[in-house]
Amino acid sequence: LMKLSQFGFELPEDRIAQHPAENRDESKLMVLHRKTGEIEHKMFKDVIDYFNEDDIFVMNDTKVFPARLYGNKEKTGAKIEVFLLRELNQELRLWDVLVDPARKIRVGNKLFFGEDELVAEVIDNTTSRGRTIRFLFDGTDREFKDVVNKLGHTPIPKYLEREATTDDAEQYQTIFAEIEGAIAPPAAGLHFTKALMMRLEIKGVEFAKVNLNIGLGSFRPVEVEDLTKHKMDSEQFSIK
Repeated sequence: LMKLSQFGFELPEDRIAQHPAENRDESKLMVLHRKTGEIEHKMFKDVIDYFNEDDIFVMNDTKVFPARLYGNKEKTGAKIEVFLLRELNQELRLWDVLVDPARKIRVGNKLFFGEDELVAEVIDNTTSRGRTIRFLFDGTDREFKDVVNKLGHTPIPKYLEREATTDDAEQYQTIFAEIEGAIAPPAAGLHFTKALMMRLEIKGVEFAKVNLNIGLGSFRPVEVEDLTKHKMDSEQFSIK
């Protein structure tokens, strides 16, 4: 039986990078040799040494969208944050979201974003922080997405404790991101560069794509000691 307490370890805050490496493939790479147990510390671009001709590199081409919206409640004008998780119904503009501060955002509340460019109504509670909201928007789906892209912020992790920057919009994507829908990038993929991919191709590595929209399951804390009791959130995927 696996227990949560078996996975506890101290992670000093000063060891958490606040910004990515200037060159993606020059971040750190830890190599664990299974046969000997030896551990080596290298640069990520050295990962090419562990690929062989005819290996298949499977990349997730999901693309992060600016899922964090800041707005105000009607009447009180209280500042609120709405984190878009997934679209439930495109025609009705229904979304599954997380809200903060949750205690202030109740069913029936109207929420305003930007210069009232986007208005939403809270229609259901799903969890303590989860809500279902409906955007009151008359335009096309493309126009709706354009407004979300304009008003939304790159959903960098909360533990960074900083505001998202314009650089994050590019850095918080893999170079092979294509299909929008994720609230976080496939993390290991962030460190690949075009030059590194080209070197892999020259070495004879084959490439294949999948699409998996990384969702709330990546963020939801594990709160049960018996790990078999932890409920995982579903994520949408397709294999090409």
